[in-house]
Amino acid sequence: MKFGVEFVPNLKPYEIEYLSLVAEENGFDSIWITDHYNNRNAYSILTLLALRTRNVSLGVGVSNPFTIHPALIASAMATINELSGGRSILGIAAGDRMTLERLGITWEKPLTRVREAVELIRGLMSGKRVSYSGKIFSVSNAGIDYRVNPYPVYIGAQGPKMLKLASEIGDGVLINASHPKDFEEAFRCFGGVREGFDVVAYTSMSVDRVGDRAREEAKIVVAFIVAGSPEAVLERHGISGADEVREALNRAFAGGCWADVKKAVSDDMIEAFSISGTPEEVVSRIEELKKAGVTHVVAGSPIGADKAKAIKLIGKKVIPAFSGQKT
Repeated sequence: MKFGVEFVPNLKPYEIEYLSLVAEENGFDSIWITDHYNNRNAYSILTLLALRTRNVSLGVGVSNPFTIHPALIASAMATINELSGGRSILGIAAGDRMTLERLGITWEKPLTRVREAVELIRGLMSGKRVSYSGKIFSVSNAGIDYRVNPYPVYIGAQGPKMLKLASEIGDGVLINASHPKDFEEAFRCFGGVREGFDVVAYTSMSVDRVGDRAREEAKIVVAFIVAGSPEAVLERHGISGADEVREALNRAFAGGCWADVKKAVSDDMIEAFSISGTPEEVVSRIEELKKAGVTHVVAGSPIGADKAKAIKLIGKKVIPAFSGQKT
């Protein structure tokens, strides 16, 4: 089992640098930076981390071929890979429909767009000149004019078709889920995976020595996850009345009162959509994920009330449980 941590660059660069060094010192394998236009630029932050870290893999989680042309993604990741000594991972997905629409971008043919983007990026990664004519992208005699060391491509996927595509053309898959039921469903969509294929649980995690404090910290993130989850996913976790649940959460969001948002989040929601609790409780859930086929767990927001302390706690009490070390 590999372990990673995700940082949202609404934090200042020096804060992410510090937390990344803490993660590296505490046994994490990967660091991921989210890529949204309204935060600091992910590639700029990854450049900083490429120069300051030494061993961890560095992933963008995730870029999308709607807002950035695949050739520019290929070039950016090749640069990060060169600066880091071969430690970069490209996470790519179809993007968020609502965010794209705010930018005046129509979210159409996401499956085709991701497939063609990955094919084009891999072609450019080969170091050869590329001519490509697809339904979305076309390039003529394009190339990167310096030596590119290959880097892995992970595909962010939720729906059945994108999950299947990820298993076919990706080196790994990033799945925003925290419960074994979601991964059991994902494996049914895969229809089998290749040896070495990295199945990443891109989770909402909250760790604290006091379990209730960890669960309380996770409520806001869980509320956003539940509000955006389709009815089938809520039903999978026994959360009935999807429309009523979402309506209650949206009312709380509209009121701007985080206390009301937290009140709308049940224990069942926290259990289904996060890995929250004491280190021992977190280990127990990750053991379930491992049995379901997960090979890599990324701790996403909120991580803990104090991110640095939570990262150290994971490094001391959680990671060793999967490496044969005493905790």
